[in-house]
This record gives sequence, structure tokens and C-alpha cells, in this order.
Amino acid sequence: MDSFEEKDGEAVNPSTEPTIREVISRRMVLKGMAAGGAFGLFGCGSMGIDMVGSSGAAPGFTELPRSTDDTHHVPPGYDAQVLLRQGDPIKAGAPDYDPRTQTGAQQEQQFGTDPDFIAFMPLPKGSTNSDRGLLGVNHENHRAAICFPGNPKQLTREQCEVQIAAQGFSIVEIARGGSQWLVLQDSGYNRRISGNTAMRISGPAAGNARLRTHADPTGTRSLGTLNNCAGGTTPWGTILTAEENIQNYFSGDAGKGPEAAARKRYAISGKGRYRDWARYFDRFNLDKEPNEPNRFGWIVEIDPYDPASTPVKRTALGRAAHECATTAVSHDGRVAVYSGDDARMEFVYKFVTNGKAGSSPDLLDHGTLYVARFEANGKMRWLPLVHGQGPLTAANGFASQADVLIEMRRAGTLLGATPMDRPEDVEPNPLTGNIYVVMTFNERRTAAQVDAANPRANNKYGHIVEIIPPRAGGKPDHTATECDWGFFIVAGNPADPSHGARYANPPSANGWVAAPDNVAFDPKGRIWISTDGQDDAGGFNDSLYAAATSGPARGATRCFFTSPVGSEVCGPEFTPDGRTLFLAVQHPGDGSSFDQPSTRWPDFRPDLPPRGSVLAITKADGGEIGT
Repeated sequence: MDSFEEKDGEAVNPSTEPTIREVISRRMVLKGMAAGGAFGLFGCGSMGIDMVGSSGAAPGFTELPRSTDDTHHVPPGYDAQVLLRQGDPIKAGAPDYDPRTQTGAQQEQQFGTDPDFIAFMPLPKGSTNSDRGLLGVNHENHRAAICFPGNPKQLTREQCEVQIAAQGFSIVEIARGGSQWLVLQDSGYNRRISGNTAMRISGPAAGNARLRTHADPTGTRSLGTLNNCAGGTTPWGTILTAEENIQNYFSGDAGKGPEAAARKRYAISGKGRYRDWARYFDRFNLDKEPNEPNRFGWIVEIDPYDPASTPVKRTALGRAAHECATTAVSHDGRVAVYSGDDARMEFVYKFVTNGKAGSSPDLLDHGTLYVARFEANGKMRWLPLVHGQGPLTAANGFASQADVLIEMRRAGTLLGATPMDRPEDVEPNPLTGNIYVVMTFNERRTAAQVDAANPRANNKYGHIVEIIPPRAGGKPDHTATECDWGFFIVAGNPADPSHGARYANPPSANGWVAAPDNVAFDPKGRIWISTDGQDDAGGFNDSLYAAATSGPARGATRCFFTSPVGSEVCGPEFTPDGRTLFLAVQHPGDGSSFDQPSTRWPDFRPDLPPRGSVLAITKADGGEIGT
């Protein structure tokens, strides 16, 4: 999630959940968990399973100090290769990047802007090969002030075409050659999926009148994917990319017509940051195409192994400011898809398929969508978002399941879901099955709005909640509607009482976290936490931290990577052997301009702007990252 983008528009959740005055001081130990270690304030790291030596192994590297400078840093003994930069050609014969002559057609052949989520998909498909694969990368935003010389105040049609082409997704084949990774520009797999790419709309909302436009009277075909933040992969080898802050793309009178109330809940004001687009393209003009916003905010499924495939917007997973869509196979073979709605006071979701993994190419069109309610007794419940059940009826404006999905936020409020502090990433630990829900921050939460799962008013530092599903046949039951939960960390500086931070084990002076954003797990089950907003919360550049998830070092975060000024760290992704860590550095130099940037990372050339890039981090001795 891009914190600059968050300030451009904010959804309005009218929830009035009751205040809980004593939130985390007296959390109980869960039944049956005492033998595996107390759950209490900081959860249970391993469901009673002894994971010491795997997820309980403390990460081993020389910790970095804080940074406020204009470049990146890795620990001694590590190398960070700039693998892909904004504008780099990804197809043979594509033009080199020139910001002064850039066109939309050129950008369609080049790596996009503001990289976020990263997926490494081994080649061949179905293997665990760590030396060759496809890199799938989200492109969240395009920043005119940084990317266009002269800091234009009103964009030309051609500049808008560049912005539309720069967002979306890239698929690039890469291979390890010695100590370096190579981009294979002549690969037939390489392609851009942009704001211009044809998409299929599937699931319960497909064809609904609220998704129909003049260009698509069927409501089943859309054009493009935008503001792609985090995502996930599926057990059958596809990638899920999440459309997040869609409110920034539409101009016009948002308060007019039958969609006015729904637009307000999704912060669609008609005054978004990309307001120039509507001057040239009717689909972004609310007065001409009032339903177009309903065609964004979905999870998009992409098959990276089939370059001719059409991406699919899976409406059964609901519409929100999706930060992610991560999957876990349950004990019975069904698949759960977890997602967070990254806005203040919004919700956490999961979708459970009816069928088993791999049983149908349209598996994600059929299942049950749930929203989370966290309770003060250490239990949490997944509430079904099903038309006709409870308040989700025609009496409340829901004529069908399509309405429930299009207005998923309002449906969650009516069910009594817990409003969270910007739930960004929601990631299952593949070794334990526990689910980690990352709240970046919410400085707007008042004392009257404090609840069990969001224990601080004016939460500047964020926190991570751990959900523990029950077990069935010795495996995590991701289909369960009742789980246990606790805190993994309550972020901030534990040495400063005003932060209200809590860690199961104390981090070092340089290891405490602020504004956690995305997380990943290495092959040993240790968590890696990237941040977005430490410059505001802590006064230093965003970073990447590592910690054990169980054992005596549980939650003791240590700083592994620091990014350039103005950037955020996104999309940590490991190769299956744990020997390469891919990272996205998004919007370096944010808040400055092309002509007077706070950094020109990574090229440091006067004729180039700071460019969002993907790094490949390896250990000089070829060993596993963090050992």
C-alpha cells in the first residue's frame, strides 16, 4: 500500500462498534495451548507444534542501523542487484526508457512504474526450480511529478496514455547466471498487463446491470487493471493481483445518480489524483460512464504460463481496496483466499472455495465469502457475506449476491465486522498454517473506537494480528468459521512508553518496527516484514525486518534492509531454496520532483528520475538468506 495514495482519498466506514476499555492487559491463555506455549497477549506461534529450529530459528545477519540517506543498504556479506527498473525494456526490440519522449505504446513494452507485489513462478511449471522462473510484479501508481520533467500541472493526452500503460502488471522471465540474475528479454512469456488490457469479468457480479457500460453492455468484459498493490499465488500456478485505491481514477459529479451512496463508501469523490484522464477517455468520466468504478476494486487472476490467456476479474472474492489475495489449502483440499481492505476502519476477508484445488479453472467463482469479527475473549469469527442471510436482504438494498459483492464494505458493516487499522497484507505461514494480518497504522482511530484487535487510539505505528485456525486431521482448517487470535507484535519503540508498543521478545534499538506493510515467510517459516511510512512514524527510511515466529526469539525483529529516502519497501518474495530474496522499492524520492528530486536512485544520473525497481538480494557465499 502506498501511504501517499491513502491521503488522496479515504473510505468512510460509519461503524459504531462498542468501545472496549481494557483491551490487551488481561488476555487469557487459550484452552489446550498451555503445553505449546502461552497464547496470551502475543498469540501462539506454532499451534502447539515444536517449530524451534525452523520458524523458531532466529535470523542470522549483522543488523543494519537506521538510514535517512538516498540509497539502499544490505548487511555485510549480502549483494543487492538492481534487476528491473521503471521503463526497462522487457521485450526484444523494445525502446530504451527516455522520460522526455515516453509514449504509452513504448510503456506497454517496458517495465511499469511503482512496483509492489512480487511473485516468483518457477520454470518449468509445477517445479521448485530456484534458478529460472517468471517474475510477476504489480505496478501500483504513476507519479507525474517524478516521472515527467517540468512537473506538469495538467497532463496531455499522451502523458495520460503513459500513466495508463505504466500501471497494472509485468511478467518477465529471469534466470540465475552465476552470482547474478538475468532478464531474458526475448522470452515468449514476457508481457505487460496494463490499464488497457482486455479482462473477463466472472463470478456472481458478472453481467449485473451495475457493471454495464456503453463500451460493454454485457457487463462481462472490462478494460484494464489499475492500482495493483499486493497479491498472491494459487496452488494451480496462477497469480492473483489486487486492485486497491480505485477512487483516484474517476472525475465528475460523484454525488449524482443511484451509485452516489456506494461511491461515498469507496471514497470516490470525482476529484481523484488522475483526474486528467477523464478529459480524454470517457470511461473515467462519471457523468458519461457512471458504472465504470464498479468494474474496479476486484481480485484479478492471471496465468503467467500462458501468454495468450485473458486475465479474469473474480467477483466472488468481493470488491474493496484490496491489498492482497493470498491462498492456503485446507485440510480437505478446499482453498481459502485471504484479503485485507486497506483503508482505515475497514475489514479483513476470506473466501473459501466449494471445490478442491485444481478441480476447475473457475474454482474462484464458486464458494463462500466471509468477513472477520475479532472478539475480546481471544476468539474470532468469520461471518458469511451471503445474500438473503441476516441483514443482507432486499430490505437493506441488496437485491442479489452481486449487490453484496459490489458493496462488500457496507455488507460487512451490517454484519458487525471489526473495523481495523488499515489491514494490508494477510499471509498464512506455510509451515504452521497461522495467518498474519498486518495493520499499517490508523492515526484517526479515537479512544472511543478502541477495540480488542485495535488496542490503540491514534495508532501511528501499526500492529500484526495472528489468527490460529483449528486443526483437522493434523492440518490447519482454513474453512473454519471460528478461530483463535492474538497479537504477534504491537509495533513502535518499546523503549518509549508513549508508543504503547509490545513485543514477545524485545527488538534491538534498530530493530523495532513502524508502519508494517507486507510480509513474507522464508523456507524456515520466519517472517519478513516490510514497511510503508516509517519516515512519518519514526523519522527514518522504510526498511525490511526479520523475526522468528515461534520459540525463544519469537517476534524479536531485526533490520535487514533499508531503502532510499521517500520510498517504501514492498513485495518480499523468496525463491524456493531461500537463496534469493526479491524486493520492490516503490516511489523513491516521493514528495519531490523530476527536476529537484531527493534522490536519483538507482541510476543517479541527472537525465533520469528516481525509478521504482526490483532488487535481487543474495548472500555472497551463496547460502540461504538470513542464515
